[in-house]
Amino acid sequence: VQLVESGGGLVQAGGSLRLSCAASGFSFDDYAIAWFRQVPGKEREGVACLSIGNDWTYYIDSVKGRFTISSDNAQKAVYLQMNKLTSEDTAIYYCAATPRWFEGWRELIAHTFGYWGQGTQVTVSS
Repeated sequence: VQLVESGGGLVQAGGSLRLSCAASGFSFDDYAIAWFRQVPGKEREGVACLSIGNDWTYYIDSVKGRFTISSDNAQKAVYLQMNKLTSEDTAIYYCAATPRWFEGWRELIAHTFGYWGQGTQVTVSS
């Protein structure tokens, strides 16, 4: 199983970034994929998740209306479109995957996701 994130970078407040997560090595259609983020010294925070196959999505309140999670099933990729970025969004962003039948992923509980990417840095300058 491999998850590879890309698309991070430095952006000014109010700007946009699109993160990508390329998945391989598992049955993509049977999984839920989530984006987490982590700031040094703080716990990893779930941001959004997507159930591949039925397109069910969930967002934390702080990103609702600004972030959009989506997938390209043919490419086995998941994206996180981030708009109206603020300094509070600065973090390392991780892509994570878990089988849909596994309990807890809808609540974005980190330990319910067994597969993780290496992370991509997002820095928002104010």
